[in-house]
Amino acid sequence: MEAKQWQKTRIFIAAALLAGGSLAVIDCGGKIPGAPKGVPGADALPGGCPADINDAAAVMSANFGLEGELEGKVKAALSAGAHFQALAADVETEVATACGNLAKDLGATDIEPKEQGPGKRAEAACNAAVKAIGELKAKAKGSLKVDVVPPKCSASMDAMAECAGKCDANVKPGSVEATCEGGEISGTCEGDCKGTCTVDAGAKCEGTCTGQCQGTCEGKISGKCDGKCDGKCDGKDSKGKACAGTCDGKCNGKADAACNGTCKGSCSASCKMEAKGKCSGECSGGCSVKMKAPKCSGEVKPPEMSAECKANCDAEVTAKLECQPASVTVKLEGAADAEAASKLKAALEKNLPALLKVTMGMKGKVEAVAGNVETTIKGVQGAVQGGGQAALKVGACLAASIQAQAQASVQVNVSFKASASASAEAGAG
Repeated sequence: MEAKQWQKTRIFIAAALLAGGSLAVIDCGGKIPGAPKGVPGADALPGGCPADINDAAAVMSANFGLEGELEGKVKAALSAGAHFQALAADVETEVATACGNLAKDLGATDIEPKEQGPGKRAEAACNAAVKAIGELKAKAKGSLKVDVVPPKCSASMDAMAECAGKCDANVKPGSVEATCEGGEISGTCEGDCKGTCTVDAGAKCEGTCTGQCQGTCEGKISGKCDGKCDGKCDGKDSKGKACAGTCDGKCNGKADAACNGTCKGSCSASCKMEAKGKCSGECSGGCSVKMKAPKCSGEVKPPEMSAECKANCDAEVTAKLECQPASVTVKLEGAADAEAASKLKAALEKNLPALLKVTMGMKGKVEAVAGNVETTIKGVQGAVQGGGQAALKVGACLAASIQAQAQASVQVNVSFKASASASAEAGAG
């Protein structure tokens, strides 16, 4: 398959050499810096590229020898491609790590891929996790229920504005701001916060805890209860008595558990509560003064700039998403093997948040970037293809970038599919 795809790329280079009705003689023995590694025929392509198409900074600082606006368009398109390649690699690493840790915690040892290729590390790790989850569910028996509060991933609005100023010559650095559509703005509020305040782990919590609540819970819990448990203890009716194991229900005392309600005490992860003036953490919803370091959980809309720069900045900002983790509560009722059930519950609550960050928090944003980058690079390719000397100068760069994007897209798609499979097997799909 790779050989056929690369053959199409070589055909484009040949066409570029003939663009404008003239034939140019250039160094046919040169290699293309930044061409996809391991692709058959890459070293045999004519010409070269003045920048490493895998390095966004190198692309933006390179001189392609084109005139005015076209130089900027080519740089932005190739930089967008480089950012997406880095993003694809990060997605696979996050999925492989999350699935690998889950599989290991459930007793699996064979999580390494049997073959190399885009997304194969994530695929192997998640296949191991799926197998381990299935085996432990069969051993524990009973009914598995997983409650999830989805992660919240936000992108920096300042980073988008800064990227626009650097990429597009028509945008004056520091003179424009990005906006947020279809989401919530959050950041540092040095005045009065008029929405919700999210504090980090360990801080005083009087709200929704995304981890383990250590204190009182005004709602149902799943975990340890230092008092009477009104519900089920290790899957059996507790009859309002003390529970030495896992309490699923109302805890009349102090808890160290996942809390489906207001937690009053401390939280092992982030705690989201109603803002009452000053917020020592992250404020969402509104601030009496201009919010600092604002982030958007929806779509960050950049200032008016070229389509190539928008694709570039979208890719760069998406690669730096900040995510509040998902909250996962696992219940296994009627288990025949309490030890297996406890092991499964602990492993899922510990590792699923990292996996759901990708499947629920990042997937849509990354897929949007992938489509924009592909369209942008192919658009620039079309713009220079009939430009004679321009085609000769950047044809090799664009051809190599298109091939790299194809591989990055496979890497992302395989990783997402693998993470979805593991999430589904765990009951969180």
